[in-house]
Amino acid sequence: MKTFRDKVAVVTGAASGIGQALAERSAREGMKVVLADIEEKVLDETAKSMKAGGATVLPVVTDVSKAANVEGLAEKTLSQFGAVHLVCNNAGVAPLTKAIWDTTLSDWQWCLGVNLWGVIHGIRTFVPIMISQDTEGHVVNVASMAGLATVPYMAIYHATKHAVVAITECLSHELALRNSKVKASVLCPGWVRTRILDSYRNRPVELGGPSEEDPKAVMSVWEACRKACEAGFPAEFVADQVFHAIWNDQFYIFTTREFHDLMTQRAENISAQKNPVLAPELLEAMGIAPQEVGIAAKAGD
Repeated sequence: MKTFRDKVAVVTGAASGIGQALAERSAREGMKVVLADIEEKVLDETAKSMKAGGATVLPVVTDVSKAANVEGLAEKTLSQFGAVHLVCNNAGVAPLTKAIWDTTLSDWQWCLGVNLWGVIHGIRTFVPIMISQDTEGHVVNVASMAGLATVPYMAIYHATKHAVVAITECLSHELALRNSKVKASVLCPGWVRTRILDSYRNRPVELGGPSEEDPKAVMSVWEACRKACEAGFPAEFVADQVFHAIWNDQFYIFTTREFHDLMTQRAENISAQKNPVLAPELLEAMGIAPQEVGIAAKAGD
């Protein structure tokens, strides 16, 4: 996709973090932007701010876990702007860090609903429209480096993000097989300064939130993740990388190579049929002493 001006972008999770940065970057490129988010107040504030800056935007309160909501988002997009050229399936949540056996069905339902079904609904709803337009377009699905490697106590998050990577790879193959002008990319960011760890604020009451306290969370890991997010890249940097990738028809989008060794080690272990291995420095970064899980610390520690 080489031209953006006067084209239409749809961004989910657009009221904060990476989604907001993608929406603002779309507007700077001269695109009309549909802002989708579940938080109505923050969504309205984002839309107001962008309009004040001269952007053409349409805010639509959307729960991406519900097919009917995403279908309604598409209907409002076409009614207002008549087409869609860029879809960023970005909305995501992060459940508390737990051992798999401590997770609840509602933990799985909440995270799968947003992180995985949100992407599925986005593809099933928007891609047929984009193909039928027979114009250049692009789909960006937001996964994570957690979709290419694994660490303890994040099984649900890893499961959803691995699935998004695989789905987007299949989408890319299928679009190519029909010589479509629509392309696809998967964004696998590392640590980014967003409110992902505060996503519990939007967890539906029927799925255990937002007031429920969970004593089974591994808080040392959770706090390590929070510190890493606070020290991460600004969301605007990530948005710049995404648009560079769209312009160059680049499929995998990484914010950094800081997880490259972990990803490579995992791939090599799979190829060699070796058991999964956790490096001591990774455990320490997560706030877990290697000795606690029977892994020897490095010499000199």
